[in-house]
Amino acid sequence: QVQLVESGGGLVQAGGSLRLSCAASGLIFSTYGMGWFRQAPGKEREFVAAISWSGAGTYYADSVKGRFTISRDNAKNTVYLQMNSLKPEDTAVYYCAAEKGRWSRGVDEYDYWGQGTQVTVSS
Repeated sequence: QVQLVESGGGLVQAGGSLRLSCAASGLIFSTYGMGWFRQAPGKEREFVAAISWSGAGTYYADSVKGRFTISRDNAKNTVYLQMNSLKPEDTAVYYCAAEKGRWSRGVDEYDYWGQGTQVTVSS
């Protein structure tokens, strides 16, 4: 079965960096667009970044543009989210997701989800 497993979350001070990883199995990774989403307590899950199946195309939420970078390694079936200049408002559970053939912004567009990893940014 398909599994997406996130790692790399933790506690960091404002201005710091973290790199999240999401390892995929059970699917042909290179045929899936991948996305990162986040959900803060009491809020809806929101789009953060997405990357095409080849890695050639990316886009970002305005709130993270210029600070976060999404990338992927199809040989390792892994997608990454490099997060720099972190702010307290970036605190959330971060989820990776896989979408067959596309790479959308919408939560409802994705086929598979990981279990999430907590990111906490202290001020």
